[in-house]
Amino acid sequence: MAKLSLFARRRLRVRTALKARSGGRPRLSIHRSGRHIYAQIIDDAQGHTVAAASSMVTGQKSIGANIDAAAKVGAEIAEKAKAAGVTTVVFDRGGFLFHGRVKALADAARAGGLEF
Repeated sequence: MAKLSLFARRRLRVRTALKARSGGRPRLSIHRSGRHIYAQIIDDAQGHTVAAASSMVTGQKSIGANIDAAAKVGAEIAEKAKAAGVTTVVFDRGGFLFHGRVKALADAARAGGLEF
């Protein structure tokens, strides 16, 4: 079996801890790349995505992967979650450290009404 990278080990550790204490709440999963940042709310019990948002806006110039873009994505995911009837989630940072763009997205989602 191949050795896992440090990032992959941290991602598995974070996700395992979340599943142990989620209490049936949906998961707000984050992924960031060099160009964009993505967020989706996943209902693990039913196995489907409730809401999704990203900095990759179709039909417009993309807004990129900076802190301002992350804040816009956080506000958008909070708005879509409230429209879908989701108010409390578990934050899955997916192995990324909680600072910079990930923190900006989380703060904007909290300001938009999501509780985690």
